[in-house]
Amino acid sequence: MHKVKVNDQFLFEIEQKDSALFVNGEAVQLDLSTLGNSNTHVLYQSRSFNTELVEISRAEKTCKIKVNGNIYQISIEDQFDVLLKQLGLDNLTSNKVSEIKAPMPGLVLKVLAEENAEVKKGDNLLILEAMKMENILKSSTDGVIKKVLVKQGDKVEKNQILVQFK
Repeated sequence: MHKVKVNDQFLFEIEQKDSALFVNGEAVQLDLSTLGNSNTHVLYQSRSFNTELVEISRAEKTCKIKVNGNIYQISIEDQFDVLLKQLGLDNLTSNKVSEIKAPMPGLVLKVLAEENAEVKKGDNLLILEAMKMENILKSSTDGVIKKVLVKQGDKVEKNQILVQFK
């Protein structure tokens, strides 16, 4: 079973049992003809629809579909998404990182980040020497740096806040 939301407004429950398609519990008959290049011709209740897949994001489970010239934003939830939502675990990945902490005690060799700078996930923020090894600490999120709380030469303890994001 999938929950499909169209334009953040209309919600449909779609299920496929054997070769039959059910929308909101009712069997639906579709005649599909693939035309190539993300285009499909659909016959439904003696009406003709030309569809085109405009954009798809598999990670976010969203897509944009053009039907007879009108574009629709579609979001899809499967049974696992529904279960995570019921358990209250659906927004764990959306928690915003607000700070970077020292993973171990060490010495700040170089600060690469600047306040109010925009950084992308994976950008180098600073170099920390610990146990005679240089460790490059990277941004774990996209964001804007609010404050750099250390400077070159500072000694830091484990879990000490080094950088804060806005």
